[in-house]
Amino acid sequence: MNDSVVPPEAHSPSPADLRRWRRYLADERAEAATYRDLAERRDGQERDILLALADAEGRHEAHWLELLGDREGKPARTDLRTRILGTLARRFGSIFVLALVQRAEGRSPYADDTDATVAMAADERIHGEVVRGLAARGRSQLSGTFRAAVFGANDGLVSNMALVVGISATGVSTPLVLASGVAGLLAGALSMGAGEYVSVSSQRELLSASTPDPEARTVVPHLDVDANELALVYRARGMEQRAAEEHAREMISGTDCAHGDDPHVSASTVPDEARDEHEAIGSAWGAAISSFLFFASGAIIPIIPYLFGMGGLPALAVAAVLVGLALLVTGATVGVLSGASPMKRALRQLAIGYGAALATYLLGLLFGTSVA
Repeated sequence: MNDSVVPPEAHSPSPADLRRWRRYLADERAEAATYRDLAERRDGQERDILLALADAEGRHEAHWLELLGDREGKPARTDLRTRILGTLARRFGSIFVLALVQRAEGRSPYADDTDATVAMAADERIHGEVVRGLAARGRSQLSGTFRAAVFGANDGLVSNMALVVGISATGVSTPLVLASGVAGLLAGALSMGAGEYVSVSSQRELLSASTPDPEARTVVPHLDVDANELALVYRARGMEQRAAEEHAREMISGTDCAHGDDPHVSASTVPDEARDEHEAIGSAWGAAISSFLFFASGAIIPIIPYLFGMGGLPALAVAAVLVGLALLVTGATVGVLSGASPMKRALRQLAIGYGAALATYLLGLLFGTSVA
């Protein structure tokens, strides 16, 4: 397929064509500026990649300039999405911006626009994959903490909102609703913290149990050369029988032992890797405290109006609005970081939270009626 630019004089573009080309030109310039702004906050390979993406957007800019010729006119305004990306890149240059850029690249209109070349459409698709790779690095770095924060806060929001709504629907007094909400906050946060402590402690214990004993290499020189049971250690850790026996003979004879570089017994390599895994898992107490605080930060929102003396339907309405806003924020944040639609994720989170609250409200009404 011919990807060459059609000369401007080959046809007479309509006013709509000119407006579209000018908008594309403005978008390409803005996206190139976004990549350069992001590059300023990075170094090494990431900086080079971002600058290369900016150069690619410059090639696309040249395409629209050639089509427009002397009809470039006044600079068109970029769309709101691109302007927001530029502002975020200049102020933050964070993983959130890369996630938004990834989604923006995936929505390029070039594949369906006959005035854009096939190569340009392919470029935009590949740009999305390049940014996906860059964003994945940041996602992996914050995935554990972020997951605990979002899920902990969301659990607190939904569970305590459902509890407060359900208790309110039974017709009990406002102080009792508040007491129930505080009890739900403390019970849920303590449960989350205890569960996280047990989970992380168990992971660390399992990892320690699988890590080679660094003291085992000290007995290697005293092993029986003929029995050579050291080979069994290597075979147990995945080496073939022949290679294990040969390596064990070398260790016992002192070929490698003096250097302490046996990756299957010594402390020189495997314990380092184990330390890295221990660090990735994190501290059990740190995880427990974080989970407690994250859950509590979400669970306190539904009881805020009751803390200020409100009661009845007005308190429920205020609580529902506050929780709804918080659910929209957590859902949109997950959507941004995952490269999905922030709006869809926000609305999904809202629907789940309100659905749980509605279910407990109906049960509360039923329970209150039956008791009466």
